[in-house]
Amino acid sequence: MTRIKDALDAVAAAIIAQKDYLCSLDAKTGDGDHGLNMARGFSAVRDAVDEMADTTKPGPVLETIGQTLIENVGGAAGPLYGTGFLKAAQACDDDTSMNIKSFEKLLGAAINGIQARGRAEKGDKTMLDVLIPIHQCFQPENTEGKSLFAVLEEASHAAKAGVDYTKTIAAKKGRASLVGERSIGYEDPGAVSSMLMYRALYAFLKK
Repeated sequence: MTRIKDALDAVAAAIIAQKDYLCSLDAKTGDGDHGLNMARGFSAVRDAVDEMADTTKPGPVLETIGQTLIENVGGAAGPLYGTGFLKAAQACDDDTSMNIKSFEKLLGAAINGIQARGRAEKGDKTMLDVLIPIHQCFQPENTEGKSLFAVLEEASHAAKAGVDYTKTIAAKKGRASLVGERSIGYEDPGAVSSMLMYRALYAFLKK
């Protein structure tokens, strides 16, 4: 897990690069600031992790990411993503490593935290419409006989399918819920930022 910091840098770079795209998506149904908020948050995350003396253990790094996002990302995204990373940090133990079982455990903990914080579920047009399908790919019934990279690739496809699904439904949570049915036809910005984060991680690991 010594490459944790490099993986984070790849994720941060992907979010910052897509700042304007995320804002344009958010402008259709919300405040139009999701990209700015996320870029500011991940810029702060990079600085915070740079200052850590030891980045070899996933738990402390994930905790730092979570705290920094809560402190630096405006709107609902900061508390939601921040909670997800904090819960993933709490799920880390000595057995946490780059394998299917650890991915399943950490994603599950993150999703439970986000669901509890946002009181949302799959089908509400949120980041969960991407995160839950990603998590399902790592569950034992879907991973038998598969390599980690085969599962990572399947989860990448699931993330895109989750984003596409959010275009077909009305928002039930967040600012977008105020426009209700008029949010149909647009991707959820949080779902897109979740996909971008996951796909950046996947691209990094594939190298």
